[in-house]
Amino acid sequence: MAVEIERKFIASPAVLTHCRSGTPLIQGYLYTDTANTIRIRQAGQLMLVTWKSPRRGTSREEVEFAIPRADGVALLAGVPANRRLEKTRFRVVHAGAVWDVDVFGGALAGLILAEIELEREDQPVILPPWVECEVTDDARYRNSRLAGGSMPQLAAA
Repeated sequence: MAVEIERKFIASPAVLTHCRSGTPLIQGYLYTDTANTIRIRQAGQLMLVTWKSPRRGTSREEVEFAIPRADGVALLAGVPANRRLEKTRFRVVHAGAVWDVDVFGGALAGLILAEIELEREDQPVILPPWVECEVTDDARYRNSRLAGGSMPQLAAA
């Protein structure tokens, strides 16, 4: 089973100067609880079903597979609006590493998150100047929570 090791950060709008062509994503959360997340994702013409385990540090197990477009469209159509989100994903290279930069739309417009996948948890990361703060451990920034449409408020420093 694949293991995803990922760190997540809030990014400033300055990153947008590095965002060229992106992929529109629509995600619908079919099931979430404290142990599992199951989602359907439309990425361009591709439809993907993903299961993710609970996070242990920056790691979690993940299984993702493509399904026929018609099936994916039907699944996504059945997901209520408060369990869906839309974003555009850009790939940005910094210091030799590829970052996924998600620019959210709808009620989350203005939110920009940057994620980097790692090979191991203790792998050093050179942060780009457009990274504002890390939210890897902040459950409010999980996509399954963001799908409710409410923008998290950062605590005052």
